[in-house]
Amino acid sequence: MMFQQTPIFRVSVDDHVMIAHSLPGEFFGPAQQLHGATLAITATFERVGLDEHGVVIDIGLASELLSTVLDRFRYQNLDEHPDFLEKISTTEVVCHYVITQLAQTLPAGHGLRGLEVSADEHPRARASARVELG
Repeated sequence: MMFQQTPIFRVSVDDHVMIAHSLPGEFFGPAQQLHGATLAITATFERVGLDEHGVVIDIGLASELLSTVLDRFRYQNLDEHPDFLEKISTTEVVCHYVITQLAQTLPAGHGLRGLEVSADEHPRARASARVELG
């Protein structure tokens, strides 16, 4: 059977970020205290079909964009970071921050349809956020 639809392609790149933070309130149990975390971050870029070079996005560019966003808070205490003031820096909030910043750094005319960011807290727990791009 032949497919008549154009496939949706995805490319993912990985990096990690080391942070410190505390999560206020009894809800967070021992994580209320200031502690460190290493988050493994994956950014997935999605498009319908491929560009004129036969790719979703250049992998080197995707890696550079992700690293640039993570450098904004790498080795920082998020309790004191201006972009996280008045926010509870849960893994979900970190994903939201990364995806928002990443979407703003995409080059004009990128042709992407979606972007997803996931953060692994450890091998058995992760969070993610996804946005549709215009």
